[in-house]
Amino acid sequence: MEPTSSKQNWRLGDIIRAPGKVVLAGEYAVLDGAPAVVLAINRGVECEIAKGSGFVTPMNDTRFIEHARPLAQKWKLIFREWNAVSSIPAGKKPGFGGSGSACVIATRLMDMPWKSAIQIHRQVQGGGSGIDVKASILGGMFIWEPVEERTQALAPYHPVVVWTGESAKTGPRIQRYLHYENREWFVRNSIRFTQLFLEDPIKGTQALYKNLAMMSRESEIPYLTPNIEILAQWANDCGGAAKPSGAGGGDCVVAFFDKPEQQRFFIEKIDAHPIFSRIDYEVSEGIHVVKNRG
Repeated sequence: MEPTSSKQNWRLGDIIRAPGKVVLAGEYAVLDGAPAVVLAINRGVECEIAKGSGFVTPMNDTRFIEHARPLAQKWKLIFREWNAVSSIPAGKKPGFGGSGSACVIATRLMDMPWKSAIQIHRQVQGGGSGIDVKASILGGMFIWEPVEERTQALAPYHPVVVWTGESAKTGPRIQRYLHYENREWFVRNSIRFTQLFLEDPIKGTQALYKNLAMMSRESEIPYLTPNIEILAQWANDCGGAAKPSGAGGGDCVVAFFDKPEQQRFFIEKIDAHPIFSRIDYEVSEGIHVVKNRG
């Protein structure tokens, strides 16, 4: 159930936080209405209400928060990363959906209906399924069925999350996918393999990875990179499975293992690598308010 929104008198020093996300299953196919599984994590965006007026953002980008402009005439709204990944070089991103998190915060600040966040984010971004926005609203892990706009909460998985050493842009990959003529078979497979993922994360991840790789070759989407392929092979060698989280081409990979020693061997390989970065995280609740720290 989505959190309720109610009129709130914001105070100096209030902080609003919205989690980021990793997509575990259903990437790309979710754009055609297929279900997808997402996990909200405690690496997202926060906004502090300060004296003054206007917006402050890391990249001076206010496109996803403009609907909070009326409140920014009364307060200074300082948007920044919440629990940023320090091991990733400046200017790079892990792909946790920060624009969606910021859009959700602006929607909360203005006491707008939650569906407005999906509509605004989709309009500004030029499309998208809304799964990152839903993750910031709801938190936890859930399956999202976009056609019926229905979510079902799930007991969270805890994959190993690894940054590949490269950042990727999602928009151009989505556009290329939407021009891919042979999507029907891919979507059917994604629905089947997403269900398999819920029953067996390792077998499901292996099947989803192969399905996505084949689709990307046919559509000429730059999905796999040498680093992604290395990480997937390492996970297989350790007895598990791994795949990109999201549109591919970089950002993060999620890896699953049955046994702790398998996961430990994989983590040891990651920690010894000069580029790959394992990202610690906790499963996060949805958007929430942190009262005045002073």
